[in-house]
Amino acid sequence: MKKFVIERNFPGAGNLTKEELQEISNTSCEAIQLLNKPYHWVHSYICDDKIYCVHIAENEELLRQHAKLGKFSINTISEVKSIIDPSTARTPT
Repeated sequence: MKKFVIERNFPGAGNLTKEELQEISNTSCEAIQLLNKPYHWVHSYICDDKIYCVHIAENEELLRQHAKLGKFSINTISEVKSIIDPSTARTPT
């Protein structure tokens, strides 16, 4: 399975209410159930006018099927090749 970051243009996303975010989350989970294939939504980052979603799936086609089922936009899909964080930094000797 591969990890992907999906960028979705969503004007006003940063102003969504808790209830609206819950509805979007429920829709995503229902779409995953309908796929009936290995698929994992890790989490999403809600920004002012965009939503960045991290998903794990076999391929981009499954991401597109999920988006179609949930009626979500997809502006870009990027496969994650590596992850770095502070622990990646070289420690002083």
